[in-house]
Formats: sequence, C-alpha cells, structure tokens
Amino acid sequence: MPSSPTSSTRSQTEADAAQVLRIGLMGGSFDPVHSAHVALAASALAHLQLDEVRWIPVGQAWQKARRLAPAADRVAMVQAAIAHEPRFVLDLTEVLRDGPSFTLDTVRALQAARPEVREWVLIIGLDQYLNLPTWQGWQELLQRVTLAVATREPFEPVPPEALRSHPHRMVHLPMAPQAVSSTEVRERLALGESPESLAPELISVSVARYIANHQLYASGAPL
Repeated sequence: MPSSPTSSTRSQTEADAAQVLRIGLMGGSFDPVHSAHVALAASALAHLQLDEVRWIPVGQAWQKARRLAPAADRVAMVQAAIAHEPRFVLDLTEVLRDGPSFTLDTVRALQAARPEVREWVLIIGLDQYLNLPTWQGWQELLQRVTLAVATREPFEPVPPEALRSHPHRMVHLPMAPQAVSSTEVRERLALGESPESLAPELISVSVARYIANHQLYASGAPL
C-alpha cells in the first residue's frame, strides 16, 4: 500500500500549485508594438495583481485586410519592448499555429497546457469589447476568461447589446489617455520620420533601433 504524503510534502505541493494563480493575456498584431501597449500591460499587472502577462503576437489576423509585417519582426519588436519586465512573457502560440488566429483557440490551448492557473484575464481595449460579438466563438470565450477592459477614468464600459444576455466576468482597467496607435507610427515612418524621432514617446528606444536596423515601415511599404 503506498504511503500517504506527509504534511510537508502536501505543503510543498500546494505551494508549487499556487505559484501562478492569475495570468493576463495580451494579444494583437503589434505592428509595431508601441508605448500604449506597454502601459496597458503594466496597468494590468498593477491593478489586477497578475502573476504574469503573456504577450501573444497574432499569426494570421483574420479581421485585418492589410498585410502585416513579417511575424519574425513583430515577435522581435515585442521581445525588445518587454525585456525590462520579468512578468511580461512572450507567447508564440498564434505565430506557430497554421491558419487564422482565433483567440478562443489560443485560450483553449493555454488552459489545457496550464490547468493549475486559476484565472485567465483577457486584456482588451474598449473598442475590442464593443466588437467582441463578432469574434469567433465569443460565447465560449466569455465562459473561459475574465475580461479586463481598458477605459479612461471614470468611464465604466457598457456591454454591447449582444453581450447583455450572456453573463460574463468583466473588470474595469483604468487607463490614462494614450494618444498613440500602430497606424500613426507606420504613417509617420512612411512619411520619412526616423524611428529614433518617435522614441521614447511613441515607441521604445529598443523598438526604434530594431525598426531602423531592419528598415521596416519605410516609404512605399503597406500600411
């Protein structure tokens, strides 16, 4: 008959299982990753007491008509942007998957691989929250995650009509106004501004250096 675990063994097992309790998920094209992305992830760490935030660059973005920068470049830029924070983790789930990148598929895969995680928090902007009913399998997604919706204080996000009949966990993530977007960065670079001139206000110095070294988003490149 196998011996029962000692109290010290049980304590260690419980401690190991409690190492990671809440994980944030931050998906996007990150084309390129910019300062507002980093500020949002940092806010999630601070306000939601997350153990880590997993940055998930999209592979094939099914809702974007334009062509993205190569996945290898977008991954490298994210890696450069998050290197300062050990609780930021680069996740290649969608880049390595064939076919379109659906958030539900990603969440299913991560939850299957990490059953010890108690809560998965999907970090999204208000525009994504309002658009959520257009996402593939959004009803199941609502059952699997807590939504952290970034809005400007003191504005509270109001669920779109389609979501009101589907109970879901949603927390408000306060964010200071961030006047930056990937589109603006690409447009200014296409107009001839140097990557270094956009750092550190719009993009980090390390991301600017990568863009310059690899000549991304130059004039004539697709926006």
